Amino acid sequence: MVNKIRVILNTEEDVIRDVAINKEVTLEDLHNAITNAFGLTGNEMASFYRSDEEWVQGEEFPLFDMSEGLDSKIQMQDITIEKVLESENDKLIYIYDFFNMWSFYVELIEVDFVVSNPEVPSLTFSLGAMPLNAPEIQFESEDLSKDDNDDEVEDYDEFDFDEYME
Repeated sequence: MVNKIRVILNTEEDVIRDVAINKEVTLEDLHNAITNAFGLTGNEMASFYRSDEEWVQGEEFPLFDMSEGLDSKIQMQDITIEKVLESENDKLIYIYDFFNMWSFYVELIEVDFVVSNPEVPSLTFSLGAMPLNAPEIQFESEDLSKDDNDDEVEDYDEFDFDEYME
């Protein structure tokens, strides 16, 4: 069975690829299909992360487990696409090249997709040109320069960081 997966580069410009891929293959096969579809070399570290409707990053599926005995993770080659993208609109975040942080949104858009080309994985749709450099990702964080009463904190040595750790 073939699924249609939409992959969107996290950038202001629309850079989108739809890939038809057998749902019984591994996330490593999807990783290879994505790197081919976007013209990436495939030589860099990468990870998929489960995600929800708000694109919140969840459980990680790395290309290689770098945990060195600590809480080892299920690697891409050990889990099939159908185990993480079970139904339409299921989502993953895909990060390629942790130095440049190419970030992609991955969504299952069609289950049991009928392909005219029996060779899968295959590119079924392409929109936009891949930029030469990875877009800068803006990370947002809580403003710790104010306390709970919105008062400006002047002395960080006396600031109670423990209240923010809960």
